[in-house]
Amino acid sequence: MENPYNGAAAYIRGNGANSGLRGTVTFLPHGENVLVTAQVEGLPKSESGFFALHIHEGDSCRGEGFPDTGGHYNPRNTPHPMHAGDLPPLLSCDGRAWMSVLTNRFQIRDILGKTVVIHSGPDDFRTQPAGNSGEKIGCGRIYPSW
Repeated sequence: MENPYNGAAAYIRGNGANSGLRGTVTFLPHGENVLVTAQVEGLPKSESGFFALHIHEGDSCRGEGFPDTGGHYNPRNTPHPMHAGDLPPLLSCDGRAWMSVLTNRFQIRDILGKTVVIHSGPDDFRTQPAGNSGEKIGCGRIYPSW
């Protein structure tokens, strides 16, 4: 899918017990790479304060527990944590988090229509196929932006 815009964004919302979870994940071109920035608030209390953040292959955030998000975006069929959709975790500070990373694992056109998911726990960066990250507590579909 071509992106005639300057970037893309996913507007995150929580569901169920995490209905106060809100945020934005933006994707901006940076040379041949993509700058990913997440701003989130309303994260629940957790023992570690870390929350896994991934791009998933599914195209919908409908339904309790976001069942249509599918697995991690992984077009090269690599083991976790080398999936194109594996991102650094969010670290909560009083329920808020900000994260930014530069990646060459995908181009913006590759992720349009996919979903960004926040999980209830940290990614252990070992367990296959998804890092034992816990339940899906937040989700947003990736749309073109300008």
